[in-house]
Amino acid sequence: MSKPVVLIAEELSPATVQALGSDFEIRHCNGADRAELLPAIAEVDAILVRSATKVDAEALATARRLKVVARAGVGLDNVDVKAATQSGVMVVNAPTSNIVSAAELAVALMLAAARHVSPAHAALKNGEWKRSKYTGIELYEKTVGIVGLGRIGVLVAQRLSAFGMKVIAYDPYVQAGRAAQMGVRLVDLETLLAEADFMSVHLPKTPETVGLIGADQLAKAKPSLVLVNAARGGIVDEGALYDALKTGRIAGAGLDVFAQEPCTDSPLFELENVVATPHLGASTDEAQEKAGIAVARSVRLALSGELVPDAVNVQGGVIAEDVRPGIPLTEKLGRIFTALAGEVAQQVDVEVRGEITEFDVKVLELAALKGVFADIVEDAVSYVNAPLLAAERGTAVRLVTEPESPDHRNLITIRGTLAGGDQVSVSGTLIGISQKERLVEINGFDVDLEPTDHLAFFRYEDRPGMVGTVGGILGDAGVNIAGMQVSRNAKGGQALVALSVDTAIPHETLAEIEAAIDAAEVRAADLA
Repeated sequence: MSKPVVLIAEELSPATVQALGSDFEIRHCNGADRAELLPAIAEVDAILVRSATKVDAEALATARRLKVVARAGVGLDNVDVKAATQSGVMVVNAPTSNIVSAAELAVALMLAAARHVSPAHAALKNGEWKRSKYTGIELYEKTVGIVGLGRIGVLVAQRLSAFGMKVIAYDPYVQAGRAAQMGVRLVDLETLLAEADFMSVHLPKTPETVGLIGADQLAKAKPSLVLVNAARGGIVDEGALYDALKTGRIAGAGLDVFAQEPCTDSPLFELENVVATPHLGASTDEAQEKAGIAVARSVRLALSGELVPDAVNVQGGVIAEDVRPGIPLTEKLGRIFTALAGEVAQQVDVEVRGEITEFDVKVLELAALKGVFADIVEDAVSYVNAPLLAAERGTAVRLVTEPESPDHRNLITIRGTLAGGDQVSVSGTLIGISQKERLVEINGFDVDLEPTDHLAFFRYEDRPGMVGTVGGILGDAGVNIAGMQVSRNAKGGQALVALSVDTAIPHETLAEIEAAIDAAEVRAADLA
């Protein structure tokens, strides 16, 4: 059989081709040249582009075999998503590829504006030594206001917290509890403008956000305010910003984006208290490589029938950003569930509780099933065939959602009934800014354990010395314990030891532990 054909229409990092692997025929063309693009796209299964190639209705009509358009970056201005959807073509991008680069540039602009780096540099190059003129201010113990607490805004808040800054934020779509978990105080825009010494904008450009920071808002700011916009041009009214900077209404600005781009002639460039860059937020080697690798992986997934988390026009709608981090966790929970069950369950409930139930979480049901069957069937399990595998094995599946989650912001539980009537359950959540995975419940026992590659669970009658016995046997077997949790349902009742270990536990070692502690149940889950 011939290999699927992937067309790379612009220069991408070598890592992109490596990420595609040897399963595809790779072709190249100059996507900016329509005369070259249209015949080249006619007989390919996927096309990878950056910003110069326009994949419009004409190109899509020419592409008779096309299944995937992959944009190695964030924006999709050069891809007609509606026409692609009508043609049955998936569109993917790399939404997280440049977030670190963009966050770092915002911090760089803030520091440069605070310390007058740009005019001081220019003066020195002109032979002028002006130390006293360019005295700056510290970020330490100042208040920074983050406008937009999305992915990049969170990274900026995290980095500026390390500078010893007090972080406040305005974002009407973020709950105060979530912000508090990140050490950020959520306020309205008026309060932010009144309190902030520095302000960094991290909002998408929408009809609601265009001109959000205008003359009225700047009039409420401190005269010492340094404003940074490395998000999208037009969110800050450039005319109002110029007037505020020119008259000393605010102290300085760092700008990477402009209402009209390319922008090489702006009154703002005449001001010494402005540091500006030509939309460099994603312009790092690392961001470009991440983007190429991300879309290459998406192409592989799409052409093999797998779920593609970065698809922007998947059937049923886009996978919400808040839901995506739960996908790999849920798949792991499915594999742990099967290890605990030791058989195929007759009924599986995928329970999703908390804030993410505001979004479509159907994908988490698919992720759970993929994990449940991953280790018990010979064929590769995908998001496409997992429901079929459940139906073939007589497993009834139900997705249960509940907005209330008393103990965790979001909680995912896989609960099942076995043929003999026994119940099995495993729950997990994501914690902190970095969304770390945690197991929080095993068969009704509360735990707090990272779901690493190698896990083991021992249930026994609660009595002294059992934990030491388990540790001693593992030590004799050369198995190092990375994490351990002990839980019990009552003093002297049933207890559970949950372990994460560095290597898989040999079967004979598990049997030795089972005999030594007279365990009622021993289970191991190897997720590597």
